[in-house]
This record gives sequence, structure tokens and C-alpha cells, in this order.
Amino acid sequence: MKQTTILFALLCASFTFAQTQTDSIQLDPQKQINAAQRLLSGNYASAVTVGAYGEMLYNQPEGDNGELDVQRLVLLFGYRFDDRTQFVTEVEFEHVEEVFVEQAFVNYNAAPNLNIRGGLMLVPMGIINEFHEPTTFNGTERPGLDNSIVPTTWRELGVGVTGRFNSISLGYQAYLFNGFKSAEADGEGGVAGKLSGSSGLRGGRQKGIQSTIDSPNLSTKLDYYGIPGLRLGFSTYFGRTQADDDVEEFDGADIGIAMFGLDARYAYQNFTARGQFIHASLSDTDAYNDLTGSNLGSALQGWYLEGAYNVLPAGNRQKLFAFARYEMYNTHADTEGGLVKNEAYDRTDVTTGLTYHIAPGVVVKGDYQFRSNAADDSDVQDRLNFGIGVWF
Repeated sequence: MKQTTILFALLCASFTFAQTQTDSIQLDPQKQINAAQRLLSGNYASAVTVGAYGEMLYNQPEGDNGELDVQRLVLLFGYRFDDRTQFVTEVEFEHVEEVFVEQAFVNYNAAPNLNIRGGLMLVPMGIINEFHEPTTFNGTERPGLDNSIVPTTWRELGVGVTGRFNSISLGYQAYLFNGFKSAEADGEGGVAGKLSGSSGLRGGRQKGIQSTIDSPNLSTKLDYYGIPGLRLGFSTYFGRTQADDDVEEFDGADIGIAMFGLDARYAYQNFTARGQFIHASLSDTDAYNDLTGSNLGSALQGWYLEGAYNVLPAGNRQKLFAFARYEMYNTHADTEGGLVKNEAYDRTDVTTGLTYHIAPGVVVKGDYQFRSNAADDSDVQDRLNFGIGVWF
């Protein structure tokens, strides 16, 4: 009841500070911006800006009951203090029962090509972690690669710089963040691991919740947009995980991470395509697994390719994309010590379906996923999905 009251109050506030101007949401990768960038764009008449995005999904695994879910509703709020200083926050309601702060940062425009940021921010790795609003990607569910390896939505507390040099068609980001949390006391005199073979680093996201930090991690991204219709990205992330004070002195309590990603998005007339490759090399996983009893791999790797075609005339306000995506991702791409690779963690998903943009900011999706893994006794269920997404 308390969360419902909070949600109602926030929605009322959004109407009170009525917005200003609305703008079309771009599908061109060179012009596309995410929710935070829209709030920072200045395309609003008042200092207070509001918005939201959300997804309501239906998942039907083969042979099982289907599940209906308001997967997420994210409320967006921004405030412009002056021409150089702005604040952006995203408050997320997941499954109508959990509340998280997805972003909360101050942006200071120090120079034409330099912004300084501090707070809770998205780690710029790949495509979906920064562009995860439901109208910006095909498929009812986000790619499995961006769930198991990146892992979306990955955000941490930090400080850094961002900007773009239009003369050379290059955008840049560089941040110092707190790292993943790898271990904590289990309450029984032992150490509990937060990282695993099946989900990789996902369980270690601290999300700005009383985050512990021992050493900062470096995250960077370069975006090149000098070729018409094409946007290329190169991301890196280096550092070590963090552990609670009472266990950080144990051998194996933390691990080293070196991750890099390549991504590409392209649009020409009615055709769009995108692809992504992510590789993460983890050090000291043998000692980590011995300490925690986990089965964390020493390398995570995945990639996908996707093509889509708008079957409606190019000038139409509405768009109907037929798409197909092929992806492979493996959280046991390599292992250390005596840990045997688990073939069930070597996964392949083929997703094909339709994405119907009935208006800028409103999308209806349907797709079917053929899912498998490399294990001899694989019993992964294929899945039918439908969804409605909004973003304004």
C-alpha cells in the first residue's frame, strides 16, 4: 500500500509539472538518445522535466503456464538549475513490488565538449545497458547476452566526464565507479559468494545500495558516427571487485575484471541492423571458487547479430519491423583450476518476431524464441512472448 501511495504521488507530480514540448523518439542510431539524454537535451520549456517508460509482458514457455507481468515502470525526473547544471534521476518499480533508483546524477557542462558527472550512472558497456527503453530495441525481452554478461541494467556510483567532438564525429565517456561486490560474510563464520557460473557478474551489482568500495574501477566508451546511418561503439571496463571489510583479507575474496565490448547499429531507409560482441576476462577465480564454493568461470563471452525491415512505407508515421536475432553467449567460455566447463552455460538464442510502433513512444511486440544450450541433456524451453512498451 505504501509503494502504491508513493507511485500515485509521483504520477500526480508529473502532471503538476506539465511538460512542455514532446519530441519524436528517433530510430536512426546516429540521432538516437536515451531517457537521461532526453532530459538533458534542453528541449523543454520549464526547468522541471518529467517522463516515464514501462513494459507489460506476457511470456509463454513451451509446455508451461504463461506469465503476465508489469515488468518495470520507470519514472524520469530532471531539473535544470542553470544553463550548465542539471540533475537527472530515474525511479524504477519492478514487478509492482520492488523500488530501485536506476540513475541519479548531476551533470555540469564545463565546456562545449566536456560534461562532468557524478552520482548513480549507467556503465557504458554495449548497446542495451544505455539504450534499454522498450521502444529502442526489437524483441519483447532484452537480449540474453545483455542479461547474463554485461549485465543490464548495470549502474553504479561514480564520477566522470562525457562529451562529443562533432568535427571528428566522436563521442566519449570515462568514469570511475565502485566495482561489483563479490563476497560477504554468510553469518555462520564463512564467506558467501555473489558471483556464479550461470549468471556471471550479475549478482554482484551494488546499484548504489550502501555500496562498499575498496578500489575504484575504470569504465570508458567511444562512439563513432561519421558514416551516414552507422554508429560504432567501443567499451572497456577494468578493475577489481569489492568485498565487505570482514572478509576482504581472505585469499580469493575479490577478483580482477577486464571487459571490452564492440557494438554497431545501422539504418538505411526501411532496413536496420545491429550487432554486439562482449568479452570479460576474470582473474583469481580459482581462489574465489575455493573460498566461496562458487563455480565462476574465468572468461565470459557473447555476441549477436540482428536484422530488421520495416514493411510499411518509409514515410508512414507508424512502423512495423519484422526482425530476427541470432545470439550466442557463454558464462563458462573458460575456467581456471579444476573447474570443469558447464556446457549448459553455453547458450544459443534465436529470436524472430514483429515490432509495431503505433506512435512515437508506443510499441507493441511479439516474438518467438528458439533457445538451447550445448549440454547433451539440454531441456531449455522455447518461449512465445508478447509485450506493450511506452516511453515519453
